[in-house]
Amino acid sequence: MDILSLQFFSSLLSIIMIDIVLGGDNAILIALATRKLNQKQRKKAVFWGVFGAVAVRAILTAVAVYVLKVPFIKFVGGILLVWIAYKLLVEEEKHDEVKSGENTWAAIKTIVIADLLMGIDNVLAVAGAAHGHPLLVVLGLLISIPIIVWGSGIILRFIERFPIIIFLGGAIIAWTAGKMIVEDSIIHREIISQLPLLDLIIPISITILVVLMGYWKRNASASYNKV
Repeated sequence: MDILSLQFFSSLLSIIMIDIVLGGDNAILIALATRKLNQKQRKKAVFWGVFGAVAVRAILTAVAVYVLKVPFIKFVGGILLVWIAYKLLVEEEKHDEVKSGENTWAAIKTIVIADLLMGIDNVLAVAGAAHGHPLLVVLGLLISIPIIVWGSGIILRFIERFPIIIFLGGAIIAWTAGKMIVEDSIIHREIISQLPLLDLIIPISITILVVLMGYWKRNASASYNKV
């Protein structure tokens, strides 16, 4: 993939959007994990916690990029990403399980472990959107750092004010899932090569289906809560 190509920049924009919609709650995570610390301890915990979280994400993303090259794994990853996109649209993020650290190192451990558990979807989505391009993976990780440290609170307020951001993010993740499915070596050889139009039809259909189901489920839940 040429770094000056349209595909490269569209993939980079997809990664940025994925980082925004899937990484936007990290400010809450950090605030909860460090709320019992004094200012000096909090700064240290935030720095090393974010450093550790990004390091773990870098390792997991590199592993994911490699594993997705194995036949049929990309198909399975795409199916999982469809579910992640749907959950993003219909579920509210919960942070009740995030405990505050009693000291700096306890808070750092909490940040790293909680980010690991909450960030698997981000790792898979970024790995899929990068299409195995190492520069895109690196850029995705670099972009995630300021989002985790400084931008999350702002992003959360924007998402609350403009819910369409969530649907746009969900659509991008669903599209990425569809592309992962059709790019799987076995699926491409056995199906897509015989019916090339499915290369577009499948991602488009998955994207539309996920967004419509998410919209319907949200409206149904809102109507139920009003009763």
